[in-house]
Amino acid sequence: MPRRESHSEWLDVRGLRLHVRRWPCTGARKLFLLHGWMDVSASFHFLVDALADDWDVIAPDLRGFGESAWSADSYLFAHYLSDLDALLQAYSPEESVRLVGHSLGGNLVCMYAGVRPNRVRAVASLDAFGLRDAEPEDAPGRLEKWLHQLREPERFRSYPDFSGLARQLRFENPRLSPERAEFLARHVGEEDGLGGVIRAADPAHKHVSPALYRFAETAAVWRRIAAPVLAVLADDTALLERLGLTRDEVSARLAVIPDLQLATLRDCGHNLHLERPADVAALLQTFFDTR
Repeated sequence: MPRRESHSEWLDVRGLRLHVRRWPCTGARKLFLLHGWMDVSASFHFLVDALADDWDVIAPDLRGFGESAWSADSYLFAHYLSDLDALLQAYSPEESVRLVGHSLGGNLVCMYAGVRPNRVRAVASLDAFGLRDAEPEDAPGRLEKWLHQLREPERFRSYPDFSGLARQLRFENPRLSPERAEFLARHVGEEDGLGGVIRAADPAHKHVSPALYRFAETAAVWRRIAAPVLAVLADDTALLERLGLTRDEVSARLAVIPDLQLATLRDCGHNLHLERPADVAALLQTFFDTR
């Protein structure tokens, strides 16, 4: 059970209601945490517990995940970027900000730091390095598939109970302890109204994106980052293999960031904040304490 308790706050962003989880500390420095794909803000509980108490931690459920509202049909990266901009304007309109993101969230905070370099004080990215480059020839098939998916709504698998979802979480991540899996299942899952449990997310996240990914565009943004960046990588290469990337390619990508510190956690998979929260917290504490 978490040592620090969080509470829920709500933010309206252009008519869409976002759930914001907050671990408050009056007068403390603010730290914004952005979760990854198919995750929720509650997964940062273990990391927050491992941090020193003098942080006011703010972590939204990204649109379409957890308790945040769903988009009308599609989820584009630019939507997350604009939501982050609105969040920071609401919670830190005057101060430059400290950002931490995992996976999708890591890509998001680095992009934001390059798009609005004057708003960001320091950034930490947890196992995030973009996607596989798409080829122009991919466009017709991708758009055709996207149109088809809009006609045929996706569904999530149903589990008999939260323990069933917890077992699935451990199957996906064998390094996850049973206790953490049970805790996490209660936040990444919800009752389906039929006696079972499903993922607490919009199934439309399973759609392919109609936009092609081109790292050259990402690199152009990363080169504009003025804040120091800490990139923490896992040594497990399973995600890289799924994305069709090599460790050398990831290193070359990150090298375009002007002020970069790189750290690698040994014997660790993609979900660093769940598997090794104390080690991640120690790295963040050292990195942010002077910034």
